[in-house]
Amino acid sequence: MVRRVAVVGAGVSGLAATKCCLEEGLEPICFEQSEDVGGLWRYTDQAEEGRASIYRTVFTNSCKEMMCYPDFPFPDDHPNYMHNARVQHYICKYAEHFDLLRHVQFKTLVTKVKKRPDFSVTGQWEVVTQRDGKEETAVFDAVMVCSGHHVYPNLPLADFPGIQKFKGCYFHSREYKEPEKFRGKKVLVVGLGNSGCDIAVELSTVASQVYLSSRSGSWVMSRVWDNGYPWDMLVITRFRTWLGNILPRALSDWLYVRGMNRFFKHENFGLMPLNRTSRKEPVFNDDLPSRIACGVVVMKPNVKEFRETSVLFQDGTVQDDVDAVVFATGYSYSYPFMEDDSIIKSRDNQVTLYKGILPPLLEKPTMAVIGLVQSLGPIIPTVDLQCRWAVKVFQGRENLKQPLFFPSSLPQRYGSSTTLQTDYIAYMDELALAIGVKPNVLKLLLTDPWLALEVIFGPCSPYQFRLMGPGKWNGARKAILTQWDRTLQ
Repeated sequence: MVRRVAVVGAGVSGLAATKCCLEEGLEPICFEQSEDVGGLWRYTDQAEEGRASIYRTVFTNSCKEMMCYPDFPFPDDHPNYMHNARVQHYICKYAEHFDLLRHVQFKTLVTKVKKRPDFSVTGQWEVVTQRDGKEETAVFDAVMVCSGHHVYPNLPLADFPGIQKFKGCYFHSREYKEPEKFRGKKVLVVGLGNSGCDIAVELSTVASQVYLSSRSGSWVMSRVWDNGYPWDMLVITRFRTWLGNILPRALSDWLYVRGMNRFFKHENFGLMPLNRTSRKEPVFNDDLPSRIACGVVVMKPNVKEFRETSVLFQDGTVQDDVDAVVFATGYSYSYPFMEDDSIIKSRDNQVTLYKGILPPLLEKPTMAVIGLVQSLGPIIPTVDLQCRWAVKVFQGRENLKQPLFFPSSLPQRYGSSTTLQTDYIAYMDELALAIGVKPNVLKLLLTDPWLALEVIFGPCSPYQFRLMGPGKWNGARKAILTQWDRTLQ
């Protein structure tokens, strides 16, 4: 029987894992190398080794009703999109509310996780930790890896000939904190993801000129949609997902491109994705089109070569007097504490995980990797459901007969994508169905039609997955019926 569970990391995934273990009567010990919870959302003035790092002005891309823990809504008076400090405060409140902090060991680094010699019989792991220079070894029945994938920067300098000759400064976006030191400078930002766009827009308020280089383009979406409502409350609905699944692919693709071009034509701004119908995660930025229109951000194709003070681009144009380069080239995932790296990573450094959670090569399913799946949906409700599912697997209450492996997503943007891409609602429903918490829409139509209509046509908010079945939350119905009121407030 699984009793003791090691949880690696006390960010949003690690706290969800700790809580789910407690709900099922397990004994979690959560190891966190810093002195506080929050993970990615805990801002520090300097990037710290082995920890995710964000810049001062990071805001959420999901609104508060869609990105909360399913049984712990954000306070009514919070804005729909929040600054990182507010999210960090919310995470701390969540940990306090569910009394999770006493299960977290802070300033403790996990240095090694390895199978015990009798693993094929017991499924147990040996976990080695370090605290104040002292090393400790303990045995656990299961391990939940919640260390995230925004820790190890992907800086593919070999793809940029001449970078060694470049006399200006260059660094990965992980090191970027605020714009002031670039006042009056010419800056090139390489990479059209969320970080690249945010940093380019922010730098454009102080730099003399910002260039934004993209290899393959990207869809750019606004957080604010029709009638000023949050995009995700209008887009992530069961009805829209159902419609997308029954329409012919060509029509669905046409509607997708039309939807993405509804506010501005991407072609005219040099942003058009090379693969128009690619459903890869769009970039959320309300200001980029206007910054391009004002000329303070200039779109450029991929870099062909760096020179001492200038940059040659693929289209043959040369930009002189470039002072600094920010490589917003994403992250590669790494698990330095895993003695056998191939448990999580398989061929060519790719990830293959059952349901996007379980390493498939284990004799006993006693390890879960939480938070690697990426979809158009928010991460907090996703990891909450992943943890609930994983804990059921540890206890042998979830049938693992059909190995439906998630292949890694296609290579994307500079370097390959390290996350597993999937459709949000389809994925959530698959996990929810397996553990008996998927909302039964037919039953609701007969017993609670008002709620059923909101579940079908309204936003697929996290509360839906705490509405019925094991782990249900009594406030879920009310939270669903009042979600628009909180949004307006």
